[in-house]
Amino acid sequence: MSDKITLQTKLSYGLGALGKDFACAPIYIFLMFYFTDVAGLSAAFVGTIFLAARIIDAVTDPMMGVIVDNTRSKFGKFRPWIVIGTLLNAIVLVGLFSTHMFEGPALYLYAAAAYILWGLTYTIMDIPYWSMIPALSSERQEREKLVVWPRLFASLAWFITGTYGLHIVGVLGDGNQGDGFFNVAMLIAVLFVMSAFLIARNVKEKAAPANAKAAEKFSFKDVLVIIGKNDQLKALIGTVLSFQIANLLVGGFAIYYFSYALGNPELFPVYMMVAGAAEVAGVFLFPRIAAKLPRKHLWKMACGFPILSCVVLLVMGVMFPGNAFLIGLAGAAIKFGVGIANALQTVMLADVVDYGEYKTGRRSESVIFSVQTMLVKFAGAAGGFIVGVGLSVVGYVPNVEQTADTIMGLHFMMVGLPAILMAVSGFVYQRYYRLHDGFNKDEVETAAVNAKPVEA
Repeated sequence: MSDKITLQTKLSYGLGALGKDFACAPIYIFLMFYFTDVAGLSAAFVGTIFLAARIIDAVTDPMMGVIVDNTRSKFGKFRPWIVIGTLLNAIVLVGLFSTHMFEGPALYLYAAAAYILWGLTYTIMDIPYWSMIPALSSERQEREKLVVWPRLFASLAWFITGTYGLHIVGVLGDGNQGDGFFNVAMLIAVLFVMSAFLIARNVKEKAAPANAKAAEKFSFKDVLVIIGKNDQLKALIGTVLSFQIANLLVGGFAIYYFSYALGNPELFPVYMMVAGAAEVAGVFLFPRIAAKLPRKHLWKMACGFPILSCVVLLVMGVMFPGNAFLIGLAGAAIKFGVGIANALQTVMLADVVDYGEYKTGRRSESVIFSVQTMLVKFAGAAGGFIVGVGLSVVGYVPNVEQTADTIMGLHFMMVGLPAILMAVSGFVYQRYYRLHDGFNKDEVETAAVNAKPVEA
């Protein structure tokens, strides 16, 4: 396998992430708001369907990983599913933002069905997209350079969506948010499909199976072995899950926090604009930071910045309510850490693929990378569930002035809970993850020997 990845491949792969994340960013940033304040669904119901859909994903995401790893075609095993999944998900995306057109029981039934279907079709595309990375180069440095491209373009998509999303919705809807969300979904669907065909044309895997056993067909039962024997995958799951729940909890809750707790919805785009720029900076600087600092410290750094963000928001809320500078600083801190974490977790998963091949004798990029898709969706759903249930618990009522108790609850959900989850992520990483400098067979075996208790 050639270790070098061409500029055309990097650019095409990155532009694929731009279309892909334009299609998912509105789901994680605005769907809760769209469901509650535009379509008229109850917050608790929305949070519940978010979580229920992820229970389904716990089965379907690994199944999709098995399907991709078993695919044999002249176009490779990844690109056909990227195109198929994108076409299906683009259609469902438009349908999802048509929910406001329904009323009564049909509204609740349609919303649940559309959201579950969105998760299923997104899986078809997202798993093969990310699981291509180990198949494009065996060199960790090349993977780190490649990962910057999709993460930069993905961060750009989130930046534009968070900063200008509501404004674009207002313009395209001529003041009607329901029509605006629908028209934005139509536009995104077109860009999404174009990006998928660009990947299909220009991004081709080069890796061949390392051994005959790696070329064998997978069964769903193999998933239990692949995950069960890979202790580093399980460590990574705990690390990333707690981090991303905190991240997406903040992302989904911010619009409520600024609109109702601070009473100034105009602060939301300010926060998102600075945060988006900081995330791009975090991804862009990741290779340089990784080259200067020991990798074992990078995840702890990624967790530290969001905790700092929560401290800044706490100080702002107590001493300088509504201070735009502190709000921007808080947004920059959390998303700079998120940028580092997003780039790092993809490289870590590629290392876990190599480690899993050593542990099981089978190379299973798509099965292992299906965990990333499942984690991101589950984190978003868990964040949505916490927001939905939390809003109900603190007594939130849409489009009215909130009580003092409700405002206090909003502050805790924006500041306290994310900080706790970020601290948990850092602890799990420190305690259980070992592939800090990539997979090295000799180092892993030495560490395993040293970890064994000494017999008397």
